[in-house]
Amino acid sequence: MNLGNKSPSNVDVSNKSQVNTKAMSSTKDLFENIWNAKVVIATAVLAMFVRFGYGTDAASPPGIASTYDITTNTDDYIGKTVTIISKPFKKVGSSSFTVSDSRFMSGEPFVVVNTTGVPFDLPKNKDVKVQVTGQVRNLDIPQIERDYNLDLQDEYFKDYVNKPVIIAQNIIQAPTPGQITSNAKRFYGGTLAVRGEVDNIQSPVLFTMDENYLLGAQDLLVFLKPAPKEEIRKGQTVMVMGELRPFNVNEIEQAYNVRWDERVKAQLEADYRNKPVFIASAIYP
Repeated sequence: MNLGNKSPSNVDVSNKSQVNTKAMSSTKDLFENIWNAKVVIATAVLAMFVRFGYGTDAASPPGIASTYDITTNTDDYIGKTVTIISKPFKKVGSSSFTVSDSRFMSGEPFVVVNTTGVPFDLPKNKDVKVQVTGQVRNLDIPQIERDYNLDLQDEYFKDYVNKPVIIAQNIIQAPTPGQITSNAKRFYGGTLAVRGEVDNIQSPVLFTMDENYLLGAQDLLVFLKPAPKEEIRKGQTVMVMGELRPFNVNEIEQAYNVRWDERVKAQLEADYRNKPVFIASAIYP
C-alpha cells in the first residue's frame, strides 16, 4: 500500500476546493476594483463643484487665536493675520464692531474694522458667534484710514485708540449646529462657518454634526461638495464652511452629480425632507 498517493476522491475534493477559492478571490478582487473605481469617479466629480473661496486645495484659514491672548499679548500678534471666533458685542461706527469672549477673565473688548467692502449685519441672536480673519494692528486711526481709504468716524473709536484692532478681510457668522437646526430660516442664503463633532456618518460625503450645547436641538446634516482628503471619523471635531439650504434629495443629486439608490433616497427623504442641510465647500480639522 502506497501511503504517499491520495485517493481519487480526495484529489477531486482538493481540486474543487482550490477552484472555489480562486473563484471567490477573483470575485472579491472584481468587486473591490469596481468599488475603488466608483470611489475615484465620485471623488473626481465632487471636486469639480468647489465654488467658494475656501476649497480642499485652498490654504486653510489662519490658526484660530484667542481674543483674550490678543488683548493680553498684543505685541505677539501685531502684523500677523489671525482668525477669531467670538461673540460680537456692539457696533462701532457704521462698519465696525467689538468682540470679546473674556469679560470674566479681565479681557477687554477690541474692535474689528470691516474692510471687505460688503456690509455685515450683526447676528440678531446675541449668542451666535462670528468668524473673523484679518491682520492685527494697533488702532492708529489716521494710518488705517490712509491704508484702507476709510473714514472711521473718529468719535466712535476714541475709547479704542492704541489698542489692538483686527482689519477684517473676511467676516461670516459661526453658529453652532443646534443654533442652526433650531431656527434654520435665519441662516439660509449666507456663507457660514460651523464647528462641531461628527456623529452619524452615512457616506464619505454625508454625515451629521452633533449638537452638544443646546438642549432639545437636533443634529445638523452636512453634505460635502468636495470629497475629503482624509477619512472623516465619528467623534472627530471638524470645521465646515459653506451655505445652508432646505434638504431636497433630488436637487442635490442634480446639482452635484451624485446618485443614491432608491432605498437610500427613500430613507433620506423620510429623515431629512425640508430640514436644513449644510452644503460644505470645505472641511478642516
